[in-house]
Amino acid sequence: MGGKILKVYTTDQIRNMALLGHSGSGKTTVAEALAYVTGASKRQGRVEDGNTISDYTEEEKRRGISITSSLVPVEWDGGKLNLIDAPGYFDFSGEVRAALRATEAAMLVVDASAGIEVGTEKDWNYMEKIGFPRIIFLNKMDKENVSFDKVVEDLRARFGKKVIPFSLPIGEGPDFKGVVDVIFQHAFTYEKGKSTEIELDPALKKRTQELYEMIAEVVAETDDVLIEKYFAGEPFTRDELLHGVTTALLEGHLVPLMCGSASELIGLDMLLDLIMHYMPSPDDERANLGFRYESGEERTVSSDEPFAGVVFKTVIDPFVGKLSFFKVTAGKLTKGEVYNVTREASEKVGSLFTLRGKEQLEISEAHAGDIAVVAKLSVTETGDTLCDKAHPIQYKAVKFQEPVLFFAIEPKSKGDEDKIGSALAKLTEEDPTLVMDRNQETGQLLIGGQGDTQLAVVMEKLKDLYNVEVERVPLRIAFRETIKSTASVQGR
Repeated sequence: MGGKILKVYTTDQIRNMALLGHSGSGKTTVAEALAYVTGASKRQGRVEDGNTISDYTEEEKRRGISITSSLVPVEWDGGKLNLIDAPGYFDFSGEVRAALRATEAAMLVVDASAGIEVGTEKDWNYMEKIGFPRIIFLNKMDKENVSFDKVVEDLRARFGKKVIPFSLPIGEGPDFKGVVDVIFQHAFTYEKGKSTEIELDPALKKRTQELYEMIAEVVAETDDVLIEKYFAGEPFTRDELLHGVTTALLEGHLVPLMCGSASELIGLDMLLDLIMHYMPSPDDERANLGFRYESGEERTVSSDEPFAGVVFKTVIDPFVGKLSFFKVTAGKLTKGEVYNVTREASEKVGSLFTLRGKEQLEISEAHAGDIAVVAKLSVTETGDTLCDKAHPIQYKAVKFQEPVLFFAIEPKSKGDEDKIGSALAKLTEEDPTLVMDRNQETGQLLIGGQGDTQLAVVMEKLKDLYNVEVERVPLRIAFRETIKSTASVQGR
């Protein structure tokens, strides 16, 4: 652990993005490929081999799915992108909500061979409801029977005309070998992640021009000056395009769609460029802050303000102890003392770092908008506000979903009765959607959550991390009888 040091980035150089999508759409592979392309990792891991950066727990390796969201910071084009790879299973929807709180935009990963799936719709509908900026990445363009046009048509039919391709595939299925950049009208083929520019053929050129017109029309509508230029037939400058696309994205009038293949490393450099150039930086006043102000001294997302931050995730590592993930909402944090407003207690920040999967990368300070991690805070829990004691501020606590399913569990050996309570207390601190309850009437120990998979994982974690083996037992229901009417009888 430790050893590596990551450069410090200022607010305008930072982008935060949640990776969402149906389970199996390839989110973890996208995070892995982006880490490899940017040089953050030396080899490209595979979910099947259990060696990816973001799925590093034993349960994730065993099941081949993401169970908890993980942080993957990468560096590109002079900036830093904090990716939060969130699970696709509905049981872990609490992780998705926390990821959206901590970021300004999301990437909805869609499997091109499967098209729109239930998880795609669920994530889309939630982001529509909260007005969250997003892009779509059409992954697995190299799979058999892929039709780019068909998937795009379905996406536009289901989610509206605001979904516009910003890149086009060169070939599809096993013939997929490159992508075309619609805005700058350049075509590239790929060999092991390295791109080579090629001549754009007439058919593709015609399509890029049609798509460029669609983008230009949306951009024109963001500004009175641009609309005049558009009708006068004048081309937009690069800056006008960049600003216009970001505005349309933030106002919910545009969802850029990119295509590629994470496993074959095709189109990822273009995807990174789109994120770094068009996604809002945390200090854009139109961007989503995620954490709503409740009381105290209000402040803006600027490094010049007094420090404030919110803990959006807690991980309890049996070796390292408690890790608190927080988003800096104002000011900057270095080592030293911080004040937890929620608990009215001071906490000591011994070392400051970020995580790339489970690898710790030391940082000397974290600026407004950045995501960082602190170990071994004594009273701090998920949802707490940390700040400068002289300038208190509190943000509203995140509301998590109520449990929809309960299991009754018992330890396999009687001696584990005491251990089970403290182990479950740690697991509920990591996952706020998990509830532990001792039923007063039946005496049974119940765990509640969002679904079968989540609760099965909890039982696996009890065994793997805390050496407590439990079994599921039938749930006992306490029946009650009520006297409804009077009756008189005689008895001898």
